[in-house]
Amino acid sequence: MKRLLVVDVSVRVMFHTVLIGSLYLLFVGHNRPGGGFVGGLVAGSAIALRFIAGGIDEVRGLTRFRPWTILGTGLLLAAVTAVVPVVLGDPVLSSALWEADVPLLGTVKTTSALFFDSGVYLLVVGLVFMVFEAFGGEPPTASAVDRTERAGGVA
Repeated sequence: MKRLLVVDVSVRVMFHTVLIGSLYLLFVGHNRPGGGFVGGLVAGSAIALRFIAGGIDEVRGLTRFRPWTILGTGLLLAAVTAVVPVVLGDPVLSSALWEADVPLLGTVKTTSALFFDSGVYLLVVGLVFMVFEAFGGEPPTASAVDRTERAGGVA
């Protein structure tokens, strides 16, 4: 596959910028527009840029985790965050607030909604990786299809 230098350099610069933007959307989502789903979609667009520049090998090189591991971790985090309030006697998805004094930043407040949004973020990113894994690879060659059909399998 022939690669274009302009596309490679542009994508490498934009990739990190788009990921930072997705994290910004994740962290401000409970007070402003954004959240885990929107942040995950923006991160997915960054992954799509890497696919355009380098194909499936470039996407696979972004993480050492399998797509279903990322998706499952996100689902588990979101589910646990939703169920913990029930165990404590509160309604599902009840939100808790924590404050901490951080040097140089001052008082930082966070809620349990951030953990739920982080789970949704990971779930969406894992799903994007799975889509590229399923549909982003090279189609099988004619000879590979012929060999599979002769063996009685499905191509």
